Amino acid sequence: MEQLPSSVISELCTIFGQESVLTDPGDCLPYGYDNSRRQAMPQAVVFATEHDQIKSLLQLCNREGINLVARGRGTGTTGATVPDLGGIVLSLERMNRILEIDPGNRTARVEPGVTNQALQQAAAEHGFFWPPDPTSSAVCTIGGNLAYNSAGPRAVKYGTPRENTLGLRAVTGRGEEIRTGVATSKGVVGYDLTRLLIGSEGTLGVITQATLRLTPLPEAKQTLRASYQDMHTAAQAVSAIMAQAVTPCALEFMDGAAIDMVRDFSQLEIDPKIGALLMIEIDGPEHGLDKSVAAVAAAARNPGLIELHVAQTQEEISQLWKARRSLSPALRKIAPKKINEDVVVPVSRIPQLIEGLQQLSASSGIRIVNFGHAGNGNIHVNLLTNPDDREQMQRAHHCLDATFDLVLSLDGTLSGEHGIGLEKRDYIEREIDPVTMRLMTDIKRQFDPAGILNPGKIFPATNS
Repeated sequence: MEQLPSSVISELCTIFGQESVLTDPGDCLPYGYDNSRRQAMPQAVVFATEHDQIKSLLQLCNREGINLVARGRGTGTTGATVPDLGGIVLSLERMNRILEIDPGNRTARVEPGVTNQALQQAAAEHGFFWPPDPTSSAVCTIGGNLAYNSAGPRAVKYGTPRENTLGLRAVTGRGEEIRTGVATSKGVVGYDLTRLLIGSEGTLGVITQATLRLTPLPEAKQTLRASYQDMHTAAQAVSAIMAQAVTPCALEFMDGAAIDMVRDFSQLEIDPKIGALLMIEIDGPEHGLDKSVAAVAAAARNPGLIELHVAQTQEEISQLWKARRSLSPALRKIAPKKINEDVVVPVSRIPQLIEGLQQLSASSGIRIVNFGHAGNGNIHVNLLTNPDDREQMQRAHHCLDATFDLVLSLDGTLSGEHGIGLEKRDYIEREIDPVTMRLMTDIKRQFDPAGILNPGKIFPATNS
């Protein structure tokens, strides 16, 4: 890849300071990949600390026709922050200030490099939390959460970043500053550009500040583990739980293959005859919580239930969640190049999805491990493959192709929170009709007429 002109590097050093500009390939390489295992070499890496620096950078990139990819901590799984077409990587990890926690208005104002965990800790000191809580919350950034609309288990009750963000400050691909949304809980002036930017994967603008809606911490919480003889009966229980009046704050699903994965990564004693698990959390006012738990437990009971266990201690609760959070690392260890998809179907159709995935696994000979956020139908489908086995990979891609067809036939969507990036770019036209696709690409051109912001992501080449 060609090096940037010396005049551009000199201008970058003027904007950011020489110590905040990397050009040596050995220094740049760590900023050229994400958790998808895709990798490409940036032509330079810059570290922003101020909004005005980003504005100047976008104006420079426009003038010189240089691609720009914004990056948090690289925890994404779809290659959305990989600079596969070259250009500059803008690291936002140093823009990590929590500017304000405002309990009276139930809001927080933060920069994009703040980690999800840091925000939760700061909000908790005032009796609040921000609902989105991805599995990578200890290291992922708020900017990344917004870029992918990443939510995590609590979305079933409290919603995604789109429902929990009031307004944004950003710089468009034109190099122009915009402020979207409001600082109030209600507002209906103009188009909702806040929700448009959230989930756009850095293709429309760079978010430099966010005003987030906080939620009071619940008085009490109860954690349950429901064990079933097979995936189908567990999926039926999910539908029954979501059909009654009490909404759990988490409803997580693990199939038999996933349970086998975590046996060596947790201290949970799980009977070998158990074919699927549900992890359920109910929160709310302490008065009446027992009644809510009883209602959810009643819905969870069906002929396939083996055991319904209520966690009694904080240590027991921690062990339950350790099992869930250890799944991805366990799968990475067993199949480092696994195919990981985060499809979503209507909750009532989870049983059909699970049954269809079992049939695909049997017909293709590809081992499939399923887990995820069952309360909103967001199932992580993992195809365990060996990339060195060409014949197996061919079968795996046929299986993946059929998986997407299955999901769409059930009125589902190809991604719940991982985004499109590069991994699902070639499938997006199966879900989005041509007219809608044209409107989306027109919007992209309005925000970024030079096409420099994260080029080649989301849209297939024929539509970008």
